[in-house]
Amino acid sequence: MYELINKVKEINPLVVHYTNEVTINDCANVTLALGASPLMSYSYEEVEEVIGISSAVVINIGTMNSSRLDLFVKAGKAANKYNKPVIFDPVGVFATNTRSEFVNKLLNEVKFDVVKGNVAEIKYICGLDVKGKGVDSLDDGEDIIQIVKKAAKRLECVVVATGVNDYISDGKNVLRIENGTAKLKGITGTGCMTGSLIGSFLGTGENRLEATVMAMLVMGIAGELADKGDTPLGTFKIKLMDNIYKLNKKLLEENSRIIKIEEKQ
Repeated sequence: MYELINKVKEINPLVVHYTNEVTINDCANVTLALGASPLMSYSYEEVEEVIGISSAVVINIGTMNSSRLDLFVKAGKAANKYNKPVIFDPVGVFATNTRSEFVNKLLNEVKFDVVKGNVAEIKYICGLDVKGKGVDSLDDGEDIIQIVKKAAKRLECVVVATGVNDYISDGKNVLRIENGTAKLKGITGTGCMTGSLIGSFLGTGENRLEATVMAMLVMGIAGELADKGDTPLGTFKIKLMDNIYKLNKKLLEENSRIIKIEEKQ
């Protein structure tokens, strides 16, 4: 699994982003730092062409722009049409009725390979009560193991719930990644950047569960390395990008903390 970081650098997958304006620059840079190639687009006209040549597609609704909602649906359907792996980040799905209705539309009309959100977002998608404010989760309950497994089965894809620990499930297995630092929540964009990392690893064409695990490990371990010595927040963001760029198979193997929670017998 760890050799996937080398494969990203070798094949330089093209990751097409339909993402929010707040973090678009960070998403492009983190894709480059890992070794993939970002393409950001808000064009209806080029959807078919850019997705046709892509290795993976990222859809992130962090900025709800009315003129682009149909674009996100069109992009998702094009990804399905061309058999391209597509990741969805339902940012703030619980914040407004507009967001929740749009997320339901996307989930009903597009087949996603990976859905990534914070604990509250994943719980909301499962129809459960959540504790959240705006796009931030205040929820990190112990029931997340069953929640993420249930969501993966329901959506028939890999589901990631981020929090103090990150939980990943393909509907059968549940993995907990214990790498990370609280400072990752202190800067804007780490969740969106993680989506770009998942898209980059998915673009290798390898197992989508392993690709997702690798992306979460990269963000968590790079965060830990960046926070050595209680790094100030501004410096932390710079060091985070530096460490993502410097990560290799050896560092990942030495620092990863993955727990297999359960497996279907």
